[in-house]
Amino acid sequence: MVCADPYRHNYESLVSLLHRATFLVGRLSRLRSMEIFLLIACATLTLAAPQKSDAEAEIIQQDNVIDPDGTYQYSYETANGIRGQETGTLKRANSPDTSDVIVAAGSISYNAPDGSLIELTYTADDENGFQPSGAHLPTPPPIPPQIQKALDYLASLPPANRRR
Repeated sequence: MVCADPYRHNYESLVSLLHRATFLVGRLSRLRSMEIFLLIACATLTLAAPQKSDAEAEIIQQDNVIDPDGTYQYSYETANGIRGQETGTLKRANSPDTSDVIVAAGSISYNAPDGSLIELTYTADDENGFQPSGAHLPTPPPIPPQIQKALDYLASLPPANRRR
């Protein structure tokens, strides 16, 4: 028999299974029923127990090195799989009116809530700012050919004279 509702068959199977389970439990002694109830209750409580949050993760490895010239490096790893590392180097100023800056480069990795591994690498300096890269980061869609052609044409035009 083909049923119009695809879930009806599953529902009927579940109802049938519950009737059978009720019949079998009814035949067991009260003590046996209590044992089964306690076993199910313990299993439910075990699964419902609060899990250790990421905020409570222990640091299992950590290194910090700071040199007198301003360069540094650090790394860490936590019990829940978070890893990070960074190095910083001193970039000397090209002109006397600017100060020296630190250029940082590093990476971090962790497991997302869906279980996928997130890996992020980055650089940061005074010229380009923070530049992250990773497969999980969104990317802009490609520019359609017609729009790119129009942009190229506009870029090829001479600057317009402005009236004052």
